[in-house]
Amino acid sequence: MKRILAGALALCLTAVLALPASALEYAIPAPDGPDYGTPTSVERIHTADGGARENEDVSKNAALIPPGFGTASADALGTGMPLTPNLAPGFLPDAGTAVRGSNSAVVIPGVPADTVLSPPVLRFTAVTSGLYDEDGSLGTLRIPSIGVTVPVCEGTDSGALSRGAGHFEDTSIWDGNVALAGHNRGAHGIFGRLHTLEPGAELTLTTSLGTRRYQVVSVEKVEEWDTSGLAPTADDRLTLYTCVRDQPEYRWQVLAAAV
Repeated sequence: MKRILAGALALCLTAVLALPASALEYAIPAPDGPDYGTPTSVERIHTADGGARENEDVSKNAALIPPGFGTASADALGTGMPLTPNLAPGFLPDAGTAVRGSNSAVVIPGVPADTVLSPPVLRFTAVTSGLYDEDGSLGTLRIPSIGVTVPVCEGTDSGALSRGAGHFEDTSIWDGNVALAGHNRGAHGIFGRLHTLEPGAELTLTTSLGTRRYQVVSVEKVEEWDTSGLAPTADDRLTLYTCVRDQPEYRWQVLAAAV
C-alpha cells in the first residue's frame, strides 16, 4: 500500500511540474467597501503566455482611515483620510501635518530645521505733517450705502470725534491697517448705522496719498477691551469702530479689505 501511495504522489508532482507557467498564475481580488479607496494605479502587464491583464495597486496606499463616528461623512462610502497620504495621488496635507492626530508619529515632512522663514512684511504709513489738509483733517471717509461722507481727524478724543471719524494714532493712515472710530448717536452720530453694513458694501478713503477703495468683509460685535483689530497687517484694510447702543461693554467692528 505504501508503494502505491508513493507512486501516486510522484505522478501528481510530475503532472504539476509539467504545466505551463501561466497555469500557476492567480489573482487576489481587491477588497471593497468603505475602508478602502479606489486603486491608485492601473496598468496593463503582459504575461509569459502572451496574454495581458491589469495590475491594480490595492496596497495600504489605497486604504482610507474611516471618518470619525457620528461625523457628517461617517456613513458615506469612499470617504476618510488616506492611510499613507504621501502615496495617495491627489491628497497631500500641508507639511508638518500629523495624519493621526497631534500625538501621532505619522507626520508629513515639514520645513528643514535650518530653514529661516521670513515673517510677513507689515505695511504701515505714519502720520506726518505733510499729510494734513488745509482744514486740519487727514482725508475723507465715504460709505455711500449708509450716507456717510466725513473728514478723518487725528485722534479719538471728543474733539476729533465731534468733527468726523477719529483715526487711532498708533495705526497706519494709508498702507496696511487704517483704524477709525466714530460716535453711533447724538449730534455727531456718524456711525449710527455702521452695524447695518452688508459684506461687499463699498467704502473709500481719500488722503493726500490717493484714493483707495475697500469692501466690507465682516461686521461683528467685540468686547470693549479687544484691541486686536488695531494691529498692523501685511494687507491693506480699513477697520471701523463704534459703540453698541445700550451695551457699553461692546463695540461694533467693521473690517473692510482693499480692492
